[in-house]
Amino acid sequence: MVSRIIRLITTMAVVFFCGCSGEKNVNIQSRDLADIKESGKLVALTGYSATSYFIYRGQPMGFEYELLQRLGKHLGVEVEIKVTRDMDKVFDMLNNGEGDIIASGMARTKDRMEKADFTLPYIMVKQVLVQRKPDNWRKMKLHEIEKSFIRNPVYLVGEQVHVRKESSYYKRLKNLEEEIGGDIGIVETPGNLSTEELIRMVADGEIDFTVADENIAMINQSYYSNIDVATEISLQQRISWVVRNTSPQLKMGVNFWIETFMDSTDYYVIYNKYFKNRGAFRKRVKSEYFSGREGGGISQYDTTIQTQAKRLNWDWRLLASQIYQESQFDPEIKSWAGAVGLMQLMPPTAKQFGATKLNDPFQSIEVGVNYLKWLDGYWAEEIPDTSERLFFVLSSYNAGYNHIADARRLVDKYGGDSNTWHENVDQYLLRLMNDEFFNDEVVKFGYCRGREPVNYVEEILARYGHYKKLVQ
Repeated sequence: MVSRIIRLITTMAVVFFCGCSGEKNVNIQSRDLADIKESGKLVALTGYSATSYFIYRGQPMGFEYELLQRLGKHLGVEVEIKVTRDMDKVFDMLNNGEGDIIASGMARTKDRMEKADFTLPYIMVKQVLVQRKPDNWRKMKLHEIEKSFIRNPVYLVGEQVHVRKESSYYKRLKNLEEEIGGDIGIVETPGNLSTEELIRMVADGEIDFTVADENIAMINQSYYSNIDVATEISLQQRISWVVRNTSPQLKMGVNFWIETFMDSTDYYVIYNKYFKNRGAFRKRVKSEYFSGREGGGISQYDTTIQTQAKRLNWDWRLLASQIYQESQFDPEIKSWAGAVGLMQLMPPTAKQFGATKLNDPFQSIEVGVNYLKWLDGYWAEEIPDTSERLFFVLSSYNAGYNHIADARRLVDKYGGDSNTWHENVDQYLLRLMNDEFFNDEVVKFGYCRGREPVNYVEEILARYGHYKKLVQ
């Protein structure tokens, strides 16, 4: 009943927002919270950046990323992140139904509020001018350096400032021109240039000025020591997420979560992690294993992983995700059960497939792939579909193929499809934690902590999805 009421409200919203002029707007979608919960998935549009969403040492991270995970848990849905390379198109993507929410730190402007609906703000921040210190600033006195900066926005008249046209910075600069009675040389940059990339261009001398939100500018200053971000050009602005005008229930649900979460310690811990911890930011940005760095990879073992993945006909990023799941790329780690090394092989299995030095990371990868190839061959005859077989190979690596075979026998007994993982074998793996099922006559190997292999498969594939988005 509640679901039907929500759908009715959504339909009325569509009529109100799309039908007042008598013209049909076929691009505006009407998917709202009830539909999202029914599908089990919230699709979030976000931009890639060193603060909002990135990969660092194999782990997906970011301020927006972490907030979205908590929102998803609150709503009881999975969050799918869709990276928007051209942020100038993000509102079109939202209204065309390519995503349900823009989670990318949007400042409210009148133009934007005509296109979509804003949630409650989760950050209040000013815009600042990003400018470069003199080349010889380290040899200059502080007052000499200070004289070189623009501190009064009036003196931006005639200067070139690079910003994206669809950004709130562009709108602010246009308003500033009116306020100061002069023309600023506003240079429109492509939508695929992030604020952080423009800050880098200022630091490297490619451009002279850009504009950024103060929190983003200040954390980037911890890496680019030759930039200044002290000149404010706006009052406090409300930074929010964005939903379609036709998603009133989603907005209501997100607002309720924001009101609650903003008062929590968790929020401040996450905010400080990405916008206050200057040392951690510098370490990430300098790392070879940061996805924002040109040529940045996942781990120090990427070359070996790439070579070994070819033996499996796997995307190397899938194998990297499995290794991260096993050891977080720590070759010295040892589990409570005695599994050792990067690929957490049990000593008997490791020796069976060719290991002589269990802690050797390169040998661990090679031997782990030997075992994966064997598992793939084991399941190949019964499960010919390679995409489906992947679930069985990964779960067997974690729990042992005998428990997976038990789950398949249960599926056959109760009328399911034992060659299908989702909603079939995975569900009976979970039931192998229940004595009614692990004592069943068709079960040969007894109790299995079924939640572990099911989560193992889901987490590897979810992380692989992040790697595909952010690591070339």
